[in-house]
Amino acid sequence: MTRIKIIVLATLVAVATKTVNAQQTTPQTHRFSLQEAINYAEKNNAQVKNALLDIRLQEQQNREVTGMAYPQINGSGQLTYNAKLPTSLVPAEFFGGNPGEYARLVFGVKWTSTGGVSLSQILFDGQVFTGLQARTTLIEFREKNAEITREQIRANITKIYYQLIVSRRQIELLDSNIALMNKLKRDMKIMHENGFAEGIDIDKQDVRIANLQSSKTTALNQTSNGYLGLKVLMGMPVQDELILSENLTDDMIKEGVLEAMNFNYNQRRDYQFAILNEKLAEYDIQRYKYSKIPQLSLNGYYNEMAQSNKFDVFGSHSYWSPVSAITLNLNIPIFSGFAANARIQQAKIRLRQSQNSTDALKLNIDQEIKAAINDFRAAVENLDYQKSNMALAQKVYDQTKKKYEIGTGSQLEINQTRVDLETAQTNYYNALYSAVVARVDFLKATGQL
Repeated sequence: MTRIKIIVLATLVAVATKTVNAQQTTPQTHRFSLQEAINYAEKNNAQVKNALLDIRLQEQQNREVTGMAYPQINGSGQLTYNAKLPTSLVPAEFFGGNPGEYARLVFGVKWTSTGGVSLSQILFDGQVFTGLQARTTLIEFREKNAEITREQIRANITKIYYQLIVSRRQIELLDSNIALMNKLKRDMKIMHENGFAEGIDIDKQDVRIANLQSSKTTALNQTSNGYLGLKVLMGMPVQDELILSENLTDDMIKEGVLEAMNFNYNQRRDYQFAILNEKLAEYDIQRYKYSKIPQLSLNGYYNEMAQSNKFDVFGSHSYWSPVSAITLNLNIPIFSGFAANARIQQAKIRLRQSQNSTDALKLNIDQEIKAAINDFRAAVENLDYQKSNMALAQKVYDQTKKKYEIGTGSQLEINQTRVDLETAQTNYYNALYSAVVARVDFLKATGQL
């Protein structure tokens, strides 16, 4: 009976384990707006998580530096067995012997033990003082790096998100075109049956429909891979389903981008990062300069020492006596072979390099902003043009189709206008995505992303 209970219990445990594992691996469905996708990525993207861990790592490093300024207390203990005690020669006449002769005397005991505590406190050390000063700047440096990482993730997700929105609209348009082409094919069959169209016209229509189906298959595959890329960027399991809930309009792209603004470099996170890097370089110089001034520390200890000729350090045959001292240490650097001066000069050179990099960054920011403005204006202008051109191509196609249906138009005309319409549609959606990219680049260049 006991064995049956064990088997039943083991079976229940196995079933429960499989159920839990199945629940953990069951794909989930996420319906995200752009902001929700960004929020998800900021919690799950590996780069963002590592950047946040860098902040925590710096916090612990700061605690380590702070710990150097606190008292250092240590305990110690020692037990010594003197296998051979030292022998000293003393004049024999001290013990009634002949002058000029020496007697051998053994000094010490077989067992000695010591136990106690020691304390060390830095009163002044310029390098430790600099480390304490730099703690806040180091945290800000790590936090700014995390912000830059988030900004880059936001930019990439925004571009991919809207690229997929555009791809979705293109697939919808392909479906619509395929449906229209199938309707046109049916109309051609009716006209062919009535002697108003040739059989080759129907074959040509089949070729066009096959080409559209092939384009749709390619677009679906690219879109599927795009979703996989977006999931990986967000840190989402690839088996989960992701639904993009937002739409994209021309007005959304143009809204509030080129309005008047008072830009300054501090709006850019990478510029703030560069300034913090300069500040840390200045602390580096200070640290090496302070290494040339005296360091002051306080040390003390209290020990108890016992001596005995037997292994009985805590017994009645042992004699314990206290030993203690307090020491004020002053270390004055006098000459280090010019090594300290060399370290100072190296730190100054690194500071100058950081300043040069900041100056170069400012030039790059100026160039990025002007180029982003130019690109965005050109993208919006091209978007408006392609939208108008697509509407015109649709109008021409509709009119040509009507002429063809009443027998006053040719197959060649409707084929040409159909090609023109598809080209105009493709150009419009390319312009739409280019405008999205231009908007994101402009917002990033001006520190607004």
